[in-house]
Amino acid sequence: MKRTMTGMAIALLAVVGIGHMACADELDDIRKAGKIRIAIDLGVPPYGMTDEKLQPTGLDVETAQALAKDWGLQFEHVPTTGASRIPSLQTGKADLVISSLSYTAERAKVIDFSLGYAVLRTVIAAPKSVNVKSLADLDGKTVATVRGTTHDTQLTKEGPKGMKLVRYEDDATEAQAFLSGQVDIFSTAEMIVPQIDKKNPARQVEMKFVLDNFKLAIGVRKGEKRLLDEVNKWIVANIKNGRLNALNKKYFGDDLPDLILKQEVSQ
Repeated sequence: MKRTMTGMAIALLAVVGIGHMACADELDDIRKAGKIRIAIDLGVPPYGMTDEKLQPTGLDVETAQALAKDWGLQFEHVPTTGASRIPSLQTGKADLVISSLSYTAERAKVIDFSLGYAVLRTVIAAPKSVNVKSLADLDGKTVATVRGTTHDTQLTKEGPKGMKLVRYEDDATEAQAFLSGQVDIFSTAEMIVPQIDKKNPARQVEMKFVLDNFKLAIGVRKGEKRLLDEVNKWIVANIKNGRLNALNKKYFGDDLPDLILKQEVSQ
């Protein structure tokens, strides 16, 4: 009997120990490791892309590198796509997501969001010859989108019943589908449209109308409050010192909008 009770006690301690480990604070784990793993999609220029030496660069990459440096940590890039950004957090592959990720109520159920550090405008684009000016005009049309993005979600909810959505895994694949003539109308981030036009001017692609404006935030695993608080402190500090605004000017040629800049006032 004594041995049986001892066995039960050991089993109980094991369960308690496992539970304690599962509740370990991620910020402490990151500091202990001396590095921070950040998921960034390199297929969404100028947020994430590669330079002439095939090294990661872009607004999201520089933001991630700056955060890691300020925290005294080694930056580790975790490759991702639009659809795998949130799963990379949930499965523990990444500590943070800085990858043109905008807040939605659905996403907020499974991950936490920081304050905004940048903005993204989503649009419908098509060749000049295609006459579409609103969501209603997409009725009966085939429209390409990138799986798991905010524009995918919006078109799914708000698009006309007669619209057919074709989903691609990333922006590069969607762009190639348009350039090769597989699709004529597609949803994307505004800054990608001129890049597609440069690759095939004969297609005469242009922005048709704006879907929405989004505040881009840093994704944090659900419940990691200390980590989220530190991320928010970093964002506020880098709005105040002008670093985030300088990055926006570098990649977009203008200042951050009040949507981002006014956040520091409420802190």
